[in-house]
Amino acid sequence: MATLREIRRRIASVTKISQVTDAMRMVATAKLRRAQEAIEANRPYAEKFDLLLGHLLAQMDMDEATHPFLVSHEMKSVCLVVVSSDRGLCGGFNTSIVKASNERIGFYKNQGFDVSLVCVGRRVADSFRKREHRVVAEYLNAFQTLRFGTAIDIVSKFDELYLEKKVDKVEVIYNNFRSAITQNVLVEQLLPLTPNPPTGDDLFLDYLYEPTQSEIFERVLSKHLNIQTWKVLLDSYAAEHAARMTAMENATSNAKEIIDELILQRNRARQAIITKEISEIVGGAEALG
Repeated sequence: MATLREIRRRIASVTKISQVTDAMRMVATAKLRRAQEAIEANRPYAEKFDLLLGHLLAQMDMDEATHPFLVSHEMKSVCLVVVSSDRGLCGGFNTSIVKASNERIGFYKNQGFDVSLVCVGRRVADSFRKREHRVVAEYLNAFQTLRFGTAIDIVSKFDELYLEKKVDKVEVIYNNFRSAITQNVLVEQLLPLTPNPPTGDDLFLDYLYEPTQSEIFERVLSKHLNIQTWKVLLDSYAAEHAARMTAMENATSNAKEIIDELILQRNRARQAIITKEISEIVGGAEALG
């Protein structure tokens, strides 16, 4: 059985840990609030942009839509853009991303396709760097100062590979932010582009185009990937802080349970020591009598 001194030392150690995890929980909560505001502000813009692109494509003659991003290639190689965090202590956030990425890599390699990776985040970059996977680009510490320019840099890398026909398909794997307690791993296709055609009343919206419809389509298409990739980064950033907040809250709760158990052990140990001392005093008194 542990001594009273050891139990007190463990109580002090676990108390300090609970203070650290609780502080990290509060920091993650504050960052999550700002990240959630950013993603909620961006989503309507990204959705409207996607609707506009689909509306333009629906009204255009498909023979005019000859942009390279819309042209499918014969499948030989795939590029996976994998988004994780730069730091740990966020529960299964990074583990789920690595697991989903490995499953996707195995799926394509079993079909005989070459797979290359664009790693966004230190955790996934460190994981795949140790393995025999082809990593063509790494973006480390991207979430320390998250900015739109990072999305542009990422897009410029994989769209160059696609235009040069070094890859025939581009997918992104990331944690999608649903709520503070729900984050889902999503796999979405980025290239070739498959804009969603409008449905219902949106199909009958009438726009006046200036300059021409085809020129606007070209400009919108060039910005579409940047906006969708920026949405992915914002989603992953918010999901990371939500996962860290939940993980630190659970860690703090577990630490408090351990402290309560250690206090009970300490009280029992003190009671045993007092009982032993009383017995020794009584025994000594009887011996003297």
